[in-house]
Amino acid sequence: MRLLVVNWQDRLNPWAGGAEIHLHEIFGRLVDRGHDVSLLVSSWPGAPTRELVDGMRVVRTGSRYTFPLFARRAFDKVIGTESIDLVVEDINKLPLFTTFWSDLPVVCIVPHLFGTTAFLQESWPVAAMVWVAERLMPRAYRDVPFEVISHSTAADMVSRGFDAGRIRVSYPGLDHETFRPADNGERYSEPTIAYVGRLRKYKGIDVVLRALALLKTEGRFVRFLIVGRGDDHDRLRSYSERLGLSEQVEFRGFVSEAEKISILQCCWCNVYPSPKEGWGIANVEAAACGTPTVASDSPGLRESVDNGVSGFLVPHGDEGAWADRIGRICSDRELRERMGTGGIRHASCFTWEATARETESILLSALER
Repeated sequence: MRLLVVNWQDRLNPWAGGAEIHLHEIFGRLVDRGHDVSLLVSSWPGAPTRELVDGMRVVRTGSRYTFPLFARRAFDKVIGTESIDLVVEDINKLPLFTTFWSDLPVVCIVPHLFGTTAFLQESWPVAAMVWVAERLMPRAYRDVPFEVISHSTAADMVSRGFDAGRIRVSYPGLDHETFRPADNGERYSEPTIAYVGRLRKYKGIDVVLRALALLKTEGRFVRFLIVGRGDDHDRLRSYSERLGLSEQVEFRGFVSEAEKISILQCCWCNVYPSPKEGWGIANVEAAACGTPTVASDSPGLRESVDNGVSGFLVPHGDEGAWADRIGRICSDRELRERMGTGGIRHASCFTWEATARETESILLSALER
């Protein structure tokens, strides 16, 4: 197949996250399987306009905020110079409505839709724009096949009016050669939990800070490593200081992949307090490293954590429940080890090779129709 993939960002973008890893892991493998892939994405200062990444011809235009204004013109140039069979739109920010751009068939990949959670993160005008755009999707994409990364996302889309018969669930995979327990099996010497991801207001990191403050009142010290960067950094730092957690909370910022893996291997517990996600890949990465997770019992996350086996799911925003589960894991070595073993077993179910094969099947089916 000759594919043109349209996504907000590629994995080299400084703002790239799990959605971009998901895209590159799949389509890089499709290149290895003999398919031809071009990738149209936004640019950033200093980025090459064109570049070969993971075997894909990457074309960059616009910026993080102006990409929708430039993407259509760049799209026309690509299909004017390359022979394309199928367009794949990866909808992980705003939908771009590529169904209106040409007569080429379209397949959409959807990690998750924001819905009202957009108002937890963005200003009212931006959140309203996201909400309205998502409301228009069922009609604009009514004849389009969808690949989604969890049953939670599928159920959300059906509730919004999408045709269930056009939605297929394909779980993200995992690089098991990279994410595995440390060879020496050593952990940090003191109770340590970690959050690995973007620092955005809607991610709910506040609840973990409040839980640690509760544990501190009980005389229980738990170190918290916040790994990643984002526009909520300064607010979270100020909030942790107001809670009296300055000595416990460390903002690590952006770290290398090797350091991230080391943190997941060495911490006692991974945390993911978001109210809504498509999946929660950090939870499965931690599980593959033998580290249990405490996560919100929210859409997407409840599928990436095997409750009671690879970790605990707790009500979102309930700092008392968070304090209880974090405290239990940090105080019970036998529980940590049992959940570590359960996590390795849980993570073994997910491979990128299987995800790529499922995606290939979805795309081929779309072309046959």
